[in-house]
Amino acid sequence: MSKNLVIVESPAKAKTIEKFLGKDYRVESSFGHIADLPSKELGVDVDKDFKPKYQVSKDKRDVVKKLKDLAKKAEIVWLASDEDREGEAIAWHLAETLGLDKNKIKRIVFHEITKSAITKAIENPRTIDYNLVDAQQARRVLDRIVGYELSPVLWRKVKGGLSAGRVQSVSVRLIVERERDIQGFTPEASYRIDAEFKTETGNSFKAKLPKNFSSKQEAESFLNKNLNASYQVDSLEKKPVKKSPAPPFTTSTLQQEAARKLGFSVSRTMSNAQRLYEAGFITYMRTDSVNLSNEAKKGAAEAIISSYGQNYSEPRNYRGKSKGAQEAHEAIRPTNFANPTVNADRDQARLYDLIWKRAIASQMSNAKLERTNVKIKINSQKPVKELFIANGEIITFDGFLKVYLEGTDDEDTEQSGLLPELSVSDELDRKYISATERFTRPPARYTEASLVKKLEELGIGRPSTYAPTISTIQNRNYVEKGSVDGVERNYAQLTLKANKIEEKLLSERVGSDKGKLVPTDIGMIVTDFLVNHFESILDYNFTAKVEESFDDIAEGKEDWTAMMKDFYKGFHPQVEDVQENAERESGERILGKDPKTGRQVSVRLGKFGPMVQIGTVDDDEKPTFASLAPDQQLSTITYDEAMDLFQLPKALGHYNEDEVEVNIGRFGPYVRYGKKFVSLPKGVDPLSVELDQAIEFIKEKEKADAPIYKYQGLDVVKGKGRFGPFIKWNNMFINVNKKYDWDNLSEDDIVTLIEEKIQKEKDKLIHVWEEEGIRVEKARWGRHNVIKGKQKVELAKTVDVSEMSLDDAKAILEKNAPKKKTTRKKAATKKK
Repeated sequence: MSKNLVIVESPAKAKTIEKFLGKDYRVESSFGHIADLPSKELGVDVDKDFKPKYQVSKDKRDVVKKLKDLAKKAEIVWLASDEDREGEAIAWHLAETLGLDKNKIKRIVFHEITKSAITKAIENPRTIDYNLVDAQQARRVLDRIVGYELSPVLWRKVKGGLSAGRVQSVSVRLIVERERDIQGFTPEASYRIDAEFKTETGNSFKAKLPKNFSSKQEAESFLNKNLNASYQVDSLEKKPVKKSPAPPFTTSTLQQEAARKLGFSVSRTMSNAQRLYEAGFITYMRTDSVNLSNEAKKGAAEAIISSYGQNYSEPRNYRGKSKGAQEAHEAIRPTNFANPTVNADRDQARLYDLIWKRAIASQMSNAKLERTNVKIKINSQKPVKELFIANGEIITFDGFLKVYLEGTDDEDTEQSGLLPELSVSDELDRKYISATERFTRPPARYTEASLVKKLEELGIGRPSTYAPTISTIQNRNYVEKGSVDGVERNYAQLTLKANKIEEKLLSERVGSDKGKLVPTDIGMIVTDFLVNHFESILDYNFTAKVEESFDDIAEGKEDWTAMMKDFYKGFHPQVEDVQENAERESGERILGKDPKTGRQVSVRLGKFGPMVQIGTVDDDEKPTFASLAPDQQLSTITYDEAMDLFQLPKALGHYNEDEVEVNIGRFGPYVRYGKKFVSLPKGVDPLSVELDQAIEFIKEKEKADAPIYKYQGLDVVKGKGRFGPFIKWNNMFINVNKKYDWDNLSEDDIVTLIEEKIQKEKDKLIHVWEEEGIRVEKARWGRHNVIKGKQKVELAKTVDVSEMSLDDAKAILEKNAPKKKTTRKKAATKKK
């Protein structure tokens, strides 16, 4: 038995660390937190200094038992969870839950998983930092209280099943306010003037007017002044410019750059960064520090001098703005600067490339450029005071840009924006001048990355909270990713060419929200309710101040229970008052009156989502309802659009003796024929669908659902789902990967896919007791399932199934059998 037990959070991290430690060390994983607040109760005693009631969850009991057994046999237990507040709390929970003797505990932290870092940590253990633990507890408890007390208020006053959260609700508020700014925006037109000139030697370059004209008449007047005009260089200024590298990545800047350059979502960035960290390729990925250690700077300098030369090396120190930078001691960087690439999957390799370039560039020399500014005079019969401006620049020394220019055509990159040789008073020929109508743009909707940037600017949240916050607001359906391509908008362009002015009408697509964060109706209604009744909780300054308090607690400057008492004494009475006195909120808008009945037409949030309603509950006749289409919103739908919805369901005729109709349901517009349903493609207006088109959709669906083969007498069909293309046989879904031609699957392909799947299913089986209908099979992440009929019990990873007997399996199924529901009638009889 090993003298030393090292406990980390993740199996991947354990695997990497195990390589660096000798046989006297055993490395095990806690699989994250082993204890947390209970899920079905508040779990905080507000009357006893907000004491949390921690529990070991069901799925962690086997892990805890295993770690307890190993800890008893070890001489020293090394708690090696991450170095931030969450990691410190995990270490504390391990010490408490496993009942570890304080004399045998050693807490170690490291910013990177390398042999030298692990060895250094072992040589310099410390004790658990209770200030960090308290900071994590304060966040967990405060957020639990806010969510636990606000959610029931939303159930009563808005809609059942809703929830609220301190950082999440503020994030949704940002998105809602931006959406309202966009809805209230009125674009204004102006005319931008661009030109292209040619020198006597035949070289062309582009220039522009530094001002726009506010009307078409002004733009046309300017072009008229340029008829028969001549042009010459009025002034020419060249000046050297330096460009400095950006600091190494923090969590938020990595998320922003990965979104911009790689198109990664925030969660995709963090999961790939986590894998790179656990494999020992990069330093810890949750940090708001831009510092590099002296050792890192030395490694960077060696790599730079070796690859590019001494004149490219310029060691630098960076200072961050964030107060919470005690969470981590270094920025995100490679653990070894000598490795510009890593052997990992494509996403990880691309992210590593981004991190390596940013970190090494931060320690390189400035780039030197020569910037040229040219002013061009207009000589016309009518006096013209405006001057055209042309700008260009050339790289005279690439410096840190070297790492970004490599892999591209350096010559083309260095020539970008380059102007031809020019001198003052040089005569120029005009090729054309264009006046293009341009419209002011509304504020841009937030992307995941730009929302993170805004949260960081406001001091809301910390590196560990950005990704879960963005996932939560989407999972709660308060925000969704936009899918609208936008609309066509016409604009005018006047062009002066060969002394003649021509006008063209062009078009552009505007208003696309693809991939942007758009608030849903429920997100807007909940935000309005919370802002109206809990303004302090939704206040940006308050939320930032709470984060500062957590930072102060982490530094030992503030007592966490005192902070909680101060918060709760104002918050709880407010909750009680709103619960008792606030009006219900449904986002109702009255649009007008029904021309047939004279009854009120309104839109509001209903039990099954946003809807239009004709009539009120006070009328003699019951109200009638229609669901909004997925691309319609309560705040923007017009009266005409709302009334159109009452034309649905719309009967279209018959197909193969089945009645065909078009309608809108909970999952969007569809065609129904008989008892079958066909979803309409995105962008198709159900009111515009006629019978011929509906039959086309039906036939496409029938064709897609038709069997493509028979295997062992059973039909094989194909389809596309959330995880890509698949075939289905004998109720078995089989993914079709990219090595197959999905549109032209051969009989051999189909047979191979099915037989490989059957073999995989056989390989998964550990035990089968056919007479009892019970089996044990491999599941994901190294776990196993015990299955009987529809009952499936997932076992902890630590459970040894190799020797499991039928009695063991039966006991597990019986212990985890779903509880029978007792009807109210039976319960009442039982009570009597």
